Amino acid sequence: MTLKEICKMLIHMRHPEVYRYLGVVPPRGFLLHGPPGCGKTLLAQAIAGELEMPILKVAAPEIVSGLSGESEQQLRALFEQAVSNAPCILFIDEIDAITPKREVASKDMERRIVAQLLVCMDDLNNLADTAQVLVIGATNRPDSLDPALRRAGRFDREICLGIPDEASRERILRTLCRKMKLPETFDFQHLAHLTPGYVGADLMALRQEAVNCAIDRVLLKLNMPKQKNSPSEGVTTEGSLGELMETEDGSKPQDLSVKNELLRLLELLKDQNSIPEEHLQMLCIEMNDFIVALSKVQPSAKREGFVTVPNVTWSDIGALEDIREELTMAILAPLRYPEQVKALGLMTPAGILLAGPPGCGKTLLAKAVANECGLNFISVKGPELLNMYVGQSESAVRQVFQRARNSAPCVIFFDELDGLCPQRAKVESAVSDRVVSQLLTEMDGVESRQQVYILAATNRPDSIDRAILRPGRLDKTLFVGLPSPADRFAILKTITKNGTTPPLDVSVSLEAIAYDSRCDYFSGADLYLLIREASICVLRQEMATHKSGNKKGEVKVSQEHFEEAFKKVKPSTSKEGNSVTWNILPMIPTHSPTDRKEKNTNSCSK
Repeated sequence: MTLKEICKMLIHMRHPEVYRYLGVVPPRGFLLHGPPGCGKTLLAQAIAGELEMPILKVAAPEIVSGLSGESEQQLRALFEQAVSNAPCILFIDEIDAITPKREVASKDMERRIVAQLLVCMDDLNNLADTAQVLVIGATNRPDSLDPALRRAGRFDREICLGIPDEASRERILRTLCRKMKLPETFDFQHLAHLTPGYVGADLMALRQEAVNCAIDRVLLKLNMPKQKNSPSEGVTTEGSLGELMETEDGSKPQDLSVKNELLRLLELLKDQNSIPEEHLQMLCIEMNDFIVALSKVQPSAKREGFVTVPNVTWSDIGALEDIREELTMAILAPLRYPEQVKALGLMTPAGILLAGPPGCGKTLLAKAVANECGLNFISVKGPELLNMYVGQSESAVRQVFQRARNSAPCVIFFDELDGLCPQRAKVESAVSDRVVSQLLTEMDGVESRQQVYILAATNRPDSIDRAILRPGRLDKTLFVGLPSPADRFAILKTITKNGTTPPLDVSVSLEAIAYDSRCDYFSGADLYLLIREASICVLRQEMATHKSGNKKGEVKVSQEHFEEAFKKVKPSTSKEGNSVTWNILPMIPTHSPTDRKEKNTNSCSK
């Protein structure tokens, strides 16, 4: 779609008579913007290469000079050179460095450069022989450009090159790997599914790291024959290397795999002869090399301040099966069954509010559903968007949604939403009012948020502004309540990994602990603390045993340790303290256990 729009704007570069006959001024330029590494510079070079036209490429900081008037002279000379070489493409990279907003520019020179660039672009429209000069600007900060530069007649179009989706990543990987030696059954689609949030530059880095893994896996494991004429003949590195790898007391390290690998690498680097053909034929990049490389390459989206895909899975959540189904239908179904969703008219993504007492797994649920769907994930911690300066809080909200649209499909998770969206009638703060209003317009404003899903969590739903909870925004509210005894048993098995971490004694029954009356009103976080306190009791005994000089057998957590832990751990939510008026929620799924229904009824009656 992006290439189609660009090709439409390039017709006058080959056929200027079309616009001349119609009496219309052709487009003079367009702006490429998007996150770093998405291919803005590469696209400009591809345009010039495909049309076989000369391209004048200049980095914006090269124009800036220390002498007064020299920067403007260089800019004029650049446009004169483009006119003399027409048809020609003038590409200005990182254009935001010389075109800041003039009202906030700190120096007069910056204002003069902006004014000179505006004049040069307007002069192109006044000269009849320069119809075949196209100006392309590239930046990853389009909002910092002067507004006068973005009007019609200058940069007519603004083309956003966002983070590629799964289908685009597959095509990029096929292009990058077309000359590589890969197995015939290499699954590019699976690799594209494993790389959400990766831009083109990240995929190139992934390819290079996979090559290094293949060399490490094949070439360094071979027994390279020593050449007779090798300059390293007679020189042994084992002795000197062994001395370097000795510990302070003169003993050798137990694991010699690192030393052996380093020795093979040194032999390979010192050998100036060509590697035999039979060894080169064994080199082949496999899927496992890319899997290993994934752990070494950090995507650009993660460097910008938000995680890409969480590492929390459904197996890390011990209960809440009914909540899982609701989240799957709201987020996973539109991605896997787009035709059916479109036929039913369900194009707008749903927003979901997870409400419940603290420590019941609301944040874990949001991370798990993003991991299950393979979605990018932006986590916003409630009031962290608030800023003391006027306009900065609203700008932070806009930036979050803009990043999400560039990274679609994406989940925005607002943790502690009550701190970000309090009821405007009860809070006398102009900042909070403006943030709530900005959030409302971003959720269902003029700009579409297709494939941008909103999840929010709170333990105070009564303090959230009611406009956030209307249909079209956070139109579904799910109650994540305290676990029942059966759910507590499932959570305990998940925390202890079925009794293996920490190791449990045969006297310990997780089911008996889960159904113990002392665990009433325990949340998932309280159960985790119970296991931790029991493990600390074991550690305390082991430390006392070592001090006395006695050695004990295998370390295990027994029932006695759990009894000690029960004395220290109390439920963080009691029946009296859990008096939030949950009846304001528009949708609360009733869980299967009968005792939980009774607790929820008592809580609502308060």
